[in-house]
Amino acid sequence: MAARRLLGQILKEAGAIHEGMVQEALAVQRDKGGRIGEILLQLQYITAVDLARALGEQAGLGYHDLATSPPSQDAIAKVDLATARAFGILPVSLQGKVLKVALGDPANAAMLSDLGFTTGCDVQGVVADQALIQQGLDRYYREDAQESKQRLHQLVQELQQQGGKIDLEDKAAMAKAAPVVKLLNYILYQAIRDKASDIHLEPFENDFKIRYRVDGSLFELEAPPPHLAEALIARIKVMSDLDIAETRLPQDGRIELTVGGRAVDLRVSTLPTMFGESTVMRILDRSVVSLSLDNLGLLPAVRAHLRRFAELPHGIVLVTGPTGSGKTTTLYAMLNEANKEDTKVITVEDPVEYDLEGIVQVPVNDEIDVTYAKVLRTILRQDPDVILVGEIRDRETAQTAIEASLTGHLVFSTLHTNDAASAITRLVDIGIEPFLLTATVQGILAQRLVRRVCGECRSFYEPGDEVLRRLGLAAEQVVGRKFAHGKGCASCNFTGYRGRMAITEILDVDDRLREMILAGASTSALQAAAVEAGLVTLRETGLQGVFDGLTTVEEVLRETGHA
Repeated sequence: MAARRLLGQILKEAGAIHEGMVQEALAVQRDKGGRIGEILLQLQYITAVDLARALGEQAGLGYHDLATSPPSQDAIAKVDLATARAFGILPVSLQGKVLKVALGDPANAAMLSDLGFTTGCDVQGVVADQALIQQGLDRYYREDAQESKQRLHQLVQELQQQGGKIDLEDKAAMAKAAPVVKLLNYILYQAIRDKASDIHLEPFENDFKIRYRVDGSLFELEAPPPHLAEALIARIKVMSDLDIAETRLPQDGRIELTVGGRAVDLRVSTLPTMFGESTVMRILDRSVVSLSLDNLGLLPAVRAHLRRFAELPHGIVLVTGPTGSGKTTTLYAMLNEANKEDTKVITVEDPVEYDLEGIVQVPVNDEIDVTYAKVLRTILRQDPDVILVGEIRDRETAQTAIEASLTGHLVFSTLHTNDAASAITRLVDIGIEPFLLTATVQGILAQRLVRRVCGECRSFYEPGDEVLRRLGLAAEQVVGRKFAHGKGCASCNFTGYRGRMAITEILDVDDRLREMILAGASTSALQAAAVEAGLVTLRETGLQGVFDGLTTVEEVLRETGHA
């Protein structure tokens, strides 16, 4: 088998660049990571057409110029929009049974055989400019969210009419059956389009539920026939390289897709139940690498506070909250603030959720004894300035993080506690000496996510006595204020909410708190002292969001407890 030709070599032979340009791009790649072709494009040494031609030649595929040869309508008719976006392709021509499709990324060529099942054609791939593919999808397909849901309904009806025609005995065959492939494409496309974070496929005795989570809440899709549960789950297992014959043990896998021109990771988890395998796919949009504190919807004072944490020379900064409260996203944003040319940043995570440019990221693997504590000790020999520990789970990890902080490193990490002050007592509970905490912990951020009121259907009302009682407010505190809620519209799936925002409380560990920690003060005493020193609580931050018309009373009460 011939060795894969280097992209730089192909571009040099085409006369697009010279050796000096290649070496400069390689230096950028060593420093910041990334693909060599994209780096050359950013340096403006090549054009998008140059890159597409070279990628096509490297993958053994031809190049198709969409600018001069637009797609034919009979080719477009062969592939529906959901499938085209899920595969990241644009059909360009149909000659007999041969369907030619344009790919922006040759890595997606592995999906062409699947496309053959859904279209009944011999599918051939050619490489084209990714931007022109996206423009083509927008121009030649006319399908909005409502039409997409109607198409999903039609597909489910077709599958119900087919009954048991899919061979359930042959799992490999049923995983490749055209109806199954097409249905899964619709489920993936619709979930990613609606910005879902997770997709749940749940088989029951006489039912099969498909739900996805948007803004922290689950929504149910129209259920396919129950007999298709096994086929759909087998299809997911095939895509994520799991053992489709093993249904008695939990399995974890990963699917990489390009949807709408964006690289998307699906983390797959299967769990054996009484009636089949419950399967959950976590959706991670890897294109979201420009995470910034400015993009998180934080209050200006909170942003400024977190920037101060990111500029500390050493110490420990903790982010606390339950699962799904956005802790990792906030930590990544703070890491990006600390990620400068003169600063070495290393993370140890379980798992690595997003690829961050210029940051060394190490995944934990407990199966081969690559634990947080072991990796952390090794990281200290890699000359870092800033370290992220994904989670402090035990005394050993906490002790190693403290040692790293004492030797002049800035350490970020997370803990599962309800508020900022609880983080101190949690660390003492797992065996950390109070004098070590007072020497290292600089600040603690507690965080929750609340849903935002939909901007399309927002309306205002004056709060009644019952609402004020639940919030613990007096009538004079809300004089002249109106609260917001969403009536429900097509934009927000008739929920009244669209998107989420963080509510926070930030505890600075000052000299008074250090004395109290050394004296063994309780969580409530620490919290009271912090409030006296100016701590703005989660409830107070949430109320500010209510007063500003950004979220609702119900959301704040749900996340901060009932007064």
